[in-house]
Parts: sequence; structure tokens; C-alpha cells
Amino acid sequence: MNCTTESNYLNSTMKKITLRLLLSLLLLFPGFSLLAQKRLVKVIYIGDSITFGAGLDDAATQAPPAKASAYLKAQRGIDSVEFSNQGHSGYTTVDFSPGGVSFNAAEKAVNSFSAKPGILIFSIMLGTNDSAIKGTHGAPVSHEAYYKNMKSIVDKLLNDFPQCKVVINLPLWYSPNTYNGAQYLQEGLDRLQSYFTPIKNLVNSYQNHQVFLGDTLAFTYFKTNYLTRLQHENGRQGTFYLHPNKDGAADLGAFWGKAIYGVIGKR
Repeated sequence: MNCTTESNYLNSTMKKITLRLLLSLLLLFPGFSLLAQKRLVKVIYIGDSITFGAGLDDAATQAPPAKASAYLKAQRGIDSVEFSNQGHSGYTTVDFSPGGVSFNAAEKAVNSFSAKPGILIFSIMLGTNDSAIKGTHGAPVSHEAYYKNMKSIVDKLLNDFPQCKVVINLPLWYSPNTYNGAQYLQEGLDRLQSYFTPIKNLVNSYQNHQVFLGDTLAFTYFKTNYLTRLQHENGRQGTFYLHPNKDGAADLGAFWGKAIYGVIGKR
């Protein structure tokens, strides 16, 4: 075998090996091809004051959506991330009802993204204000009503954006003496936790592989680390803990980013 023939043989062998490797990756990791083809991620973050970044010096850069998007951009297989923070202080699932101003604004935010193809994701965390005893729109929202409200939001998103993915995160812990403009207290905290099962049941009710359970770890994380990761706020029953501080917002962003990255590429 001369040098030219040997070289051609080696090139042919390497191509076959590469092809087999790619086929193996596709079989082992069905999301591999999608991640390789669609490297632009577009995320709409729907939520309340925690999502907005209330109390932070610069919500535009420090709020959880900014940190989650930065986390995503740093991950393998993602070239760029575009995002819109649709967090509004005091908002509930009632405020985000389809057809309402806030819901429409969240959908219109998609138009602010570039026309380039990519993966469209709606990341949702709602429930804090739903759980209030009084002082927020629709509160108190029962776990049955919460499920119904969330389903209407998700159904409308899937109808209007058939190729999107929806990631639903569990809401965060807050101290049982939380009482600012709205009244939460232990009753509210108990109600907040009653939303966890409806969220999981809602996700499980969809069989189209477009709706996913997002972060489930942040609740316990902030409950454990509230003194260093939540803002110390003055309320009607003393110092309460509800909104993440700068470090807490960065941590929450990482939780959300990991959850979103985990569903990218899933069929």
C-alpha cells in the first residue's frame, strides 16, 4: 500500500468512526442534534417582585432573570441568550390571566427578540402573592384555583407559541412573619406550599414534552440561608425575609438557569 492509498484509507476510516460516533450520540442523547442546531435561546421570565428584582441596586443586571441568562450563555452548546424580565411586584396568577394586560405584555415581549431561529422558553415562578391572606389581587388563592389559573396561562402560551417550552419553578420560602403591604404570615406560607403538588400535577398532565418542572431546590435553600441570601426588610411584625439580596438573586438565577438548561434539547 503506497502513501497515497494509505492516506485515503485512513481518511475513510476516520470518517466512518466520526459518523458512528455521531450516530451513537444521537441514540444516547436525543437532544444532541437539537442543541447543536439551535444555539440561540430566547427566554421570557414571568413572575412577581422576586423575578423583577425588587430591592436590588440594579435589577436590570442583578435580578434572577439576568443571572439565569448569564448562566445559560456560559454553558456548552449555547451561543447566545436573549431574555425579557416580565416580573411585576405584587402580581398573582390572576394578574397574568390570558387576555389581561400583563399576559399580553409577556407575549409581546417575544417580538423584542431577534428574528433569528432559536429555542423559545417561558420560565414561570408565581405563587408568593397568590398565597397572601389579603392585600394582593385575588388573594387568598386556593390550591385548586391556583392550578386552574396556571393551566390557563400555560395552555394559552402553548396555543400561541406551538414550538415553545414552558418551565415552571416552585415558588420561594418566605419568613412566617412576612407582612408588608400585603399580609402573608404562617397561613400564607402554608398555602404557598400547598401549590407544590398542583404544579407537579400540572406538569405531569402534559404529554407533549413542552412543559417541564423547573427548579425545586431554591425553596429549601433560601429557608436554610435566609439570613445571608434574603433582604432584611421591616414589616408590621418585625424584620421579615422575602426578597433575595444581590447574592441570593445570583443563586436563584443559577437555580433557574440549571433548570432551563436541563430541558433544552429535550423532545
